[in-house]
Amino acid sequence: MKRTTIIPGGYESSLDLRQTERAIRLIKEYFQTNLAFELNLTRVTAPLFVESGTGINDDLNGIERPVSFVVRDLGGLPVEIVQSLAKWKRLMLADYGFKHGEGLYADMNAIRPDEDLDNLHSLYVDQWDWERIISGEERTVDFLKRIVRKIYDVIRRTEKYVCHEFPGIEPILPDEIAFIHAEELEERYPSLDCKDREREICKELGAVFVIGIGGALKSGKPHDGRSPDYDDWSTAHGNGCRGLNGDILVFYPLLDCVMELSSMGIRVDAEALERQLKIRGMEERKELYFHRRLLEGTLPLCIGGGIGQSRLCMFYLKKAHIGEIQAGLWPAEVLSACRANNIFLL
Repeated sequence: MKRTTIIPGGYESSLDLRQTERAIRLIKEYFQTNLAFELNLTRVTAPLFVESGTGINDDLNGIERPVSFVVRDLGGLPVEIVQSLAKWKRLMLADYGFKHGEGLYADMNAIRPDEDLDNLHSLYVDQWDWERIISGEERTVDFLKRIVRKIYDVIRRTEKYVCHEFPGIEPILPDEIAFIHAEELEERYPSLDCKDREREICKELGAVFVIGIGGALKSGKPHDGRSPDYDDWSTAHGNGCRGLNGDILVFYPLLDCVMELSSMGIRVDAEALERQLKIRGMEERKELYFHRRLLEGTLPLCIGGGIGQSRLCMFYLKKAHIGEIQAGLWPAEVLSACRANNIFLL
């Protein structure tokens, strides 16, 4: 579905260019420090590219093409720009010797050439990718919610910090994040598609974590796409619902839209991986390096996700377009419309 760019009427940024650049630095420093403290994470250096054909790179919804090239000095070895680090992080938890309750985070920079460009989506993705080791007993919805609340507390704390540093900006986040399963959301708004359901619930509650994204709902359709080999979207957990993953969503009044700040979840164990590969008809992936290690039991159980850096900065600084936060390429008509309406893209 082709997205369109929204031009809010009478828009004026609260910060000029230099103030914006300073604010971005402060937000990134403050947020990652607090996130690492709350989740007991150590910062690690992440790859920009990985070897093709290993199963380490993520295929997100399963249709996005990774940017690829060959390396001359490695005999023409094919490699891919990462799309996210979900699988790589799990390998590193094992190979770096992390223990239960410990984790890592990294600055992930990706290129997604098939992205539909609009106010919230660009070709370039920057996020904090994090992963933490858990026990088998912690593979529950209650534990998932506990971690979501910790992350949301950091999101709110950072909002207060930004408003203190830049008095012209006012906080808008609610004190608590609400939880709803995608099945419940479908039952609540049966005539709406998934994006309109998200908009309605977020407009009502302000901040919501939608649980169970990737598996088919009662309608036969998933709430949204997920690859079969990182998030667990198929494990049953009561009330007929399935899935140990979800998205942190907030309502963004400036654009009258939902902003997804984080996609995260408890990761597949060997049983869930087998089940989800079978559901998607992708059982041949079991022969790939990452999948073999998981099925052989050499990778830890974990929870993890990604938190959008530019998205967060855009939300906190009340910007109309993600291009006001990150430098990028945009269609000529978008550049023209933005310039005419005080939206200055980097």
